[in-house]
Amino acid sequence: MNQTRKIRENEKDLIGFLLEKLNLNVIDYPINEDVFEYEGGKMGSISLNDNPDKYAGDLIQVEYIDTDNTPVMITLTHDDKGQLLDLDFWKTDFSKLLKYPTVSEIIFRYEV
Repeated sequence: MNQTRKIRENEKDLIGFLLEKLNLNVIDYPINEDVFEYEGGKMGSISLNDNPDKYAGDLIQVEYIDTDNTPVMITLTHDDKGQLLDLDFWKTDFSKLLKYPTVSEIIFRYEV
């Protein structure tokens, strides 16, 4: 992981939107102000707490189509203490994320 940085508004907006789709809120799953970028920010993945080894499952997984028409899987995870763990982006061709998604660009493939 790289150095800590402040979470960006677009990241907070996306996390809040995903929690809302699950009928959860930031009171139950507070969003840390400090995050770590994975892979130097290449794909957009961030760690939301300081214990990335305590993965306890996915909260929600959605899709986004980047500007180069490559699918991107976005997963919000939690840890074994019930706190947000990661906002994970996986671009299917492993290339750099070209545009960070807005909430209106999120695709739900499964019912939430």
